[in-house]
Amino acid sequence: MDRRTQCKAVRSPRGTKVTENEWGDGHRGVYPHVILRGYCPCAGCQGHEGTIKFIEVTDGAMLEIVDIEPTGNYALRFEWFDGHGSGIFTFKYLRALCQCPECKKSDEHPPLPRM
Repeated sequence: MDRRTQCKAVRSPRGTKVTENEWGDGHRGVYPHVILRGYCPCAGCQGHEGTIKFIEVTDGAMLEIVDIEPTGNYALRFEWFDGHGSGIFTFKYLRALCQCPECKKSDEHPPLPRM
């Protein structure tokens, strides 16, 4: 397994709007909830076209995570305060969504909307 996509720990304290992941290569990923929810990969949010697009969320309750569950050894599933929870975020996808200063400067980072 690629250490870059090996999730060692996840921190998302209640009431915060940011989740942090510790990756196998020592990187600490930063994930604002607006990014996680906006790029939810589920079919309900993204449809069946295969292209991931940003879905803007304006309701603050939709940005609160109430539970995080591992899915096998390859992904996480986030359950949101409004009951949404069908998106499976692979570790590779999560790593690509990282919003830390180092990743945002990287040429490998996909373009994300300005917040």
